[in-house]
Amino acid sequence: MPLAVQHNAHQLYGDVFGYGLMAGSTLAFLPVYFARLGGSSFQVALLTAAPAVMNLLLSLPAVGWLQHRSLLRVTFDLIVLNRLCYVPFLFLPWLVGPNTEIWIMVALTVLTMLPGTIINVSFNSLLADMIPPEHRAQVVGGRNALTGLSMLGTSLLCGWLLDQLPFPFNYQVVFAVGLVGLAISTYYLARLRDGQGRTPHRRLPLLAWPGAGLRRFIAIVYTTGRALAPQPGRPPLRLGALVRVDLLRGPFGLFLLSYFLFYTFQFVPVPLLPLFWVNDLDLADGVISIGNAVFHLCVLMASVALARVAARLGHHRVLILGALLYGLNPLLNALAYNVPLFLVSMVIGGIGWGFAAGTLATRLMDRVPAHDRPAHMALYNLALYLGVLVGSFSGPVLADLLGLRESLFVSTGLRFVAMLLLMLWA
Repeated sequence: MPLAVQHNAHQLYGDVFGYGLMAGSTLAFLPVYFARLGGSSFQVALLTAAPAVMNLLLSLPAVGWLQHRSLLRVTFDLIVLNRLCYVPFLFLPWLVGPNTEIWIMVALTVLTMLPGTIINVSFNSLLADMIPPEHRAQVVGGRNALTGLSMLGTSLLCGWLLDQLPFPFNYQVVFAVGLVGLAISTYYLARLRDGQGRTPHRRLPLLAWPGAGLRRFIAIVYTTGRALAPQPGRPPLRLGALVRVDLLRGPFGLFLLSYFLFYTFQFVPVPLLPLFWVNDLDLADGVISIGNAVFHLCVLMASVALARVAARLGHHRVLILGALLYGLNPLLNALAYNVPLFLVSMVIGGIGWGFAAGTLATRLMDRVPAHDRPAHMALYNLALYLGVLVGSFSGPVLADLLGLRESLFVSTGLRFVAMLLLMLWA
């Protein structure tokens, strides 16, 4: 691996390790926190569905804005703004009541997606620019492995803290751990270098760069709004000017449809599981943390083995195997009435997601041409977040009609349908 690529790979590893601290703490336990506060499945679903709405609204304008700008600098600036939105989580339990706190946290999660939408379009393109195709599987697999490792340790630590400290102070400590992880991740992202050896910022004044990033983001919103607004003497902006519909007419269209349905059916049980663990299985936070740790350990093991397994079976077969195992997770949860089967579900689901996550990204990058990445990645992000939106809101509807346990059985069937479509079209 060339030295420049190796340098960026190391920074990407550091970035994802820090992000794993956030994912294993705040992101992992926020739905459980909602359940402890007495939240509904609809409110839990909003954690994933509301950001999906923001992505659907902003992904397409983001592509045009990114066309002639430095992906490295733009991505870094917006990541900083995105992460500042998590700071208030620390203080909300002291300031407002439980129901108000839930709605404010939902609103802040939506706010993170204002810059986060552009990040989702730009980061995959940035990764593809910085890591050549022959090294991508190694770097993606390594990132997934480090994510699993950091999430594993963080989940165990946070579970122990949650059992030792009084509520809600225990969750405030968990949110603080997440902020430390975001600081680590941001530090490593600031060290990335483009083809000319430039970093996102040659200087990082403590107070100046967030303000500069905020001014640039306001400029993004303003210029995008002007571009989309009707203007006298200018024909109305057609959907075809924003969406490259021609890309959907070829093989990429069916490929994208299989991804859309996979993400849709993946997210149907997501808002139901935390409520099922707390209300039906009556699991303590420490047990849930052990389950999360087991899941991430299995993701880690699968990610480490991904390159060798893919070399033997091929990426497509590994993707199908991962989707099959991941589809068993809601089934095993639905069959559980005790801790052991809950843990088995986390083992099978973790192995499945470890295989699926790496191969989903690898096959996507293989299908996206280097000369037209932003347009393809925008369509992918639309499919992803439309799937998240539809799936997340479908889960609570199913739960209201059938009940939590029965909805998990239905979710299993839907995930197997998604696996079959990936087998045909991905």
